Amino acid sequence: MNPFRIGYVTALLLGALWCLIIATTVAVAMSFATGAGFRPVWLALPLGALMGLACLRWGGHGRPLLPAALALAMLGLAALSGLAPLAIAPDASGPARWTGLIAATGFTALGMWKILEKTPEGALTRHVFEAAVIRFLTGFGYIFFTAIVVIPFYVMVMTSLKNQAALVQNPLDFSLDLSQGLGLFRSYVELMRDYNFGSYLWTSFYVSVLTVLITLAFAIPGAYAVARLRFRGQKVFSRSILLIYMVPMIVLALPIYIAFSMTGLRNTLFGIVLIYPVTTIPVALYMLQGYFRGLPSEVEEAGLMDGLSRLKVIWTITLPLSLPALASVSLYVFMIAWNEFLLAFMLLDDPGKFTLTRGIASLNSSEVPRQHLMAGSVIATVPIMVLFLGLERFMTKGLTAGSVKG
Repeated sequence: MNPFRIGYVTALLLGALWCLIIATTVAVAMSFATGAGFRPVWLALPLGALMGLACLRWGGHGRPLLPAALALAMLGLAALSGLAPLAIAPDASGPARWTGLIAATGFTALGMWKILEKTPEGALTRHVFEAAVIRFLTGFGYIFFTAIVVIPFYVMVMTSLKNQAALVQNPLDFSLDLSQGLGLFRSYVELMRDYNFGSYLWTSFYVSVLTVLITLAFAIPGAYAVARLRFRGQKVFSRSILLIYMVPMIVLALPIYIAFSMTGLRNTLFGIVLIYPVTTIPVALYMLQGYFRGLPSEVEEAGLMDGLSRLKVIWTITLPLSLPALASVSLYVFMIAWNEFLLAFMLLDDPGKFTLTRGIASLNSSEVPRQHLMAGSVIATVPIMVLFLGLERFMTKGLTAGSVKG
């Protein structure tokens, strides 16, 4: 029998690892939030192992208060004997200390209670053992990927709310001083007032909107033709739509720069609006043709039999049925245009014509305070994040609806 497929052994190992993961996560979070030193200690391993055994022995259904009881027990142990999964610097405040300890013990107990749910104490079947391991890995995955996403954004936001004196004194202190009041947003006010950032926002917005409109104007008829019409080379064209993405944009940047310089399109917004759709039309065409293929052709054939022209069928039947796909493609293209940097950096030199990403790059200078650069990054990130979160369900529906033929 596999020695790891015994309830007690599984509880010991998963409990030790889970407690160390939680202690590390809480230490990082509290260090960022308070500016004080929090770090995990190896004592988290035996403490987690004990908690795993306790959850295995007294856990199960019908005992939802067990995690709270275990957390209180570990918290009491930490308070009375100093045995805790975290080492806390002396300069940490009392509330910060207790918050860190409560979070570490509470999340450890709750996690182990869920991980070892329905796990017996003796020999484990393969299914039960794998289920416990999968729950452990799922929890670890949530923590790991959340940290990857949240920590950079948190650092960016906190840095943008600092003043120059605080950054010079301690660049790694990402805590927030609420006593400053509205002075926290000084960097944002100065960015709009002194660095023409409002113009960058407006330029990026209408360039992105124009890119979406031009992309749809070419992608809709192209995708419909590939999906519905029969012509020589149709299959080859359908399969080679995305071949352009096999060539890195950095390879094409120099020829584009030379061509635009020779034609007078460099350093013009018309040139930017002209080149952006070149990078977005292929992916939009690919996404839409898959959706159009999933639409029932009988509906369009009925329209043709009623005397409608092909264009009328597309306008009155196909496009209304394709609104989810059009919304998702529009959002995707908008995000590509909004975040595009390389072409804007290569082709735009006039600050009055900078897009948002090009404007942020101009802030990356020793003459510009670091908090202004971070404030610009926040301004560039938040609108597209809100737009994506608000329209995510439309994007998901549009991307998946054409995957199965109705």
